[in-house]
Amino acid sequence: MYVRAQVSGVVLDEHGEPLIGANVYWANTGIGVATDEEGAFTLMPVKTTNRLVASFVGCHNDTLTVLNRQPLTIVLIDEAVIDEVTITERRMGVLKSRTSAFDTQTIGTEELCRAACCNLSEAFETNASVDVAYSDAATGAKQIRLLGLSGTYVQLIQENTPAVRGLAQNFGLEYIPGPWMSGIQVSKGTSSVINGYEATSGQINVELLKPQTQNPLSLNLMFNTELMAEANVMGGWQIPLKEHEHEHEHHHEEGEHCDHESLYTGIMAHYGQNFMAMDDNHDSFVDMPKTINANLANRWFYRHGDYTFQAFVRGLYDRRRGGQIGHHADTIANPYLINLNTWRVEGFLKNGYIYDDESGSSVAVITAVSYHDLNNTYGVRNWKANQLNAYLNAIWQGNFEGSGLIDNDHRVSAGVSLNVDNYHESLSILTQPLDRLEITPGIFAEYSYKYAEMLSLVAGLRIDYSTRYGFFVTPRMNIRYSPFEWWTLRASAGLGYRSPNVIADNAFVLPSSRTLHLASDIRQERAVNTGISTTFYIPLGSRQLQLSAEYYYTHFLNSLIVDMDRDKHAVYIYNQSDIAGAQSFAHSAQIEATIEVLRGWTWTAAFRYTDVEQTTYNSSKNQYELRPKALTNRFKGIISTSYQTPLKKWQFDVTAQFNGISRMPDGFVALGDYLGGYGTPHPITWYPQLMAQITKYWRTCSLYVGAENMTNFKQFAPVVDSFNPWGADFDASMVCGPTTGWKVYVGFRYDLEKPDKD
Repeated sequence: MYVRAQVSGVVLDEHGEPLIGANVYWANTGIGVATDEEGAFTLMPVKTTNRLVASFVGCHNDTLTVLNRQPLTIVLIDEAVIDEVTITERRMGVLKSRTSAFDTQTIGTEELCRAACCNLSEAFETNASVDVAYSDAATGAKQIRLLGLSGTYVQLIQENTPAVRGLAQNFGLEYIPGPWMSGIQVSKGTSSVINGYEATSGQINVELLKPQTQNPLSLNLMFNTELMAEANVMGGWQIPLKEHEHEHEHHHEEGEHCDHESLYTGIMAHYGQNFMAMDDNHDSFVDMPKTINANLANRWFYRHGDYTFQAFVRGLYDRRRGGQIGHHADTIANPYLINLNTWRVEGFLKNGYIYDDESGSSVAVITAVSYHDLNNTYGVRNWKANQLNAYLNAIWQGNFEGSGLIDNDHRVSAGVSLNVDNYHESLSILTQPLDRLEITPGIFAEYSYKYAEMLSLVAGLRIDYSTRYGFFVTPRMNIRYSPFEWWTLRASAGLGYRSPNVIADNAFVLPSSRTLHLASDIRQERAVNTGISTTFYIPLGSRQLQLSAEYYYTHFLNSLIVDMDRDKHAVYIYNQSDIAGAQSFAHSAQIEATIEVLRGWTWTAAFRYTDVEQTTYNSSKNQYELRPKALTNRFKGIISTSYQTPLKKWQFDVTAQFNGISRMPDGFVALGDYLGGYGTPHPITWYPQLMAQITKYWRTCSLYVGAENMTNFKQFAPVVDSFNPWGADFDASMVCGPTTGWKVYVGFRYDLEKPDKD
């Protein structure tokens, strides 16, 4: 008798590490799934067989008989002979799901280790879809862009809980250390309504290390030529519980019921410091602030039968000292100083329970709380703020098998959510009140349909009520159609909303002499995002070329326009709906090709073109008009290659980026005259960046040496009027390219392997 409920589990290698992208399928059928960034999978049953096959390149296949609905743990063994291990294929660092209705790619640890990846902001250096650049030339803050839009329109979450949002928008990318991450999922366009209404251009979900899969001890140490050093210490351990009489390793293969109980805990610690105030371009302002960042987290995992519990808590302190503090500023009588101080504590609880074997029905309750406090000084400007966020998401999910022998599955998810944001905020150059409380309860439902391997569809709807903006509705649709095994089409459409945080979203203008003019009534931002993408899997001999193309269009029904064109000494922030006929939109088109040309040697090439426009004031014509958004690159190209020697002894990585020009705000010189190195600026139409890394592997450790911005291409004068910061023309927000030259780094990784089980 075949099991009728969904089958779930995890696929690991012989060292206990999760295998990302392993295939799990029913024998003699084309019905299966690929494992996610945790090596986990969920698969609906079929009527023709209960034999399950797991496979992964470089490993022996494993076939087992499924007799009950207990979670499976499948361990795949490397293809090997007795005295010599032969790795037949290389694990890909970036995976794009073939079966998901969402346009999602997963960045695994293989890809994250191709660069220094000190934190989340550096995780996309080899990625063509996501841009990360400095938002100003004084504080070291970085901003993200997806589909041509800034990170404020990307829902950036951490294990499906709120992460980089609100007051954390300015430096939140640097609050998630790279060695803590086990994977990143980047979804373009509209995402699931289950996670909320905020994703406009897409969603980025960061998965952290899990205590049940962590090594007992992991170290990551890094130092670079800018005198920046950091250390990360991680570890995960199982806590012994009482023995169960019938508990054994292969209960899933023998069909015995086992009420398995397990408890794990893990620690992640990070400390980073930038010791030296360096002023490489001699403009009296340090190129990067002196920083101290301390970050400590603890998490727990408990499972007992069908019940799963997770807990996570983290605290961090971040301090930055910048401005005129370098040795070139010693003679300045009244230096311009930047002092930024942040405290943050956060945590979440997750409870999940499968209560119906036949339908695989389950309930999950996720709660999260964070408190963020900052006290920032830019010269004489002071910005003080704190934010308390509380989040609740209760989800019910049921799976329903269709009729017939063909895999024909239906899934319904529904639930309620609650988000609370309480801000206390003040800025010394503004008189209007900035304190606000927003409570947003909501309900949602999502229907998923899958027909064999040919069609996947996800349709969702949520209704929310904001105490600031009233009721609003979020419909979303994603569909995947694969008429052939080698060709996949996807399309998506939906709405996205966000509540503006005027100061946090635009903190890059604070290190300047610009005055701020805010609209009296800041309204909710609303946008429609539509997109289409296609992927071809083209066989070339024994290899496969993955070729993809995509186009996304984001049309704002209302956006918050940051007008830097009206007056070079001021910033006007107003609603799009305040200006008759005003528009705001973004076009994004991208092509990308990836292939493993030889065993262990991969190549990726991509090109993206963006057209982001909005209505701003043209000071020369004394009228509003639709114009390209200032400080937004028109295009980006990337060529990246990686070679890993047999037996994974050495790895060589090289990435070249080609970045297009952007429009400068009115009153500032054209970009072509604003970039260069030392000496006289020169006109350009694009600028290159080159990075490379060499890694030497041993069994339990690795040593890596790399360099960034090897072309040494940088902005000629990132701080305008830097020697007169108290004057009307001082501005550190006109960043249109790299602000620092090339740097070299060296790092060391060590993993204490888990002991072999008897």
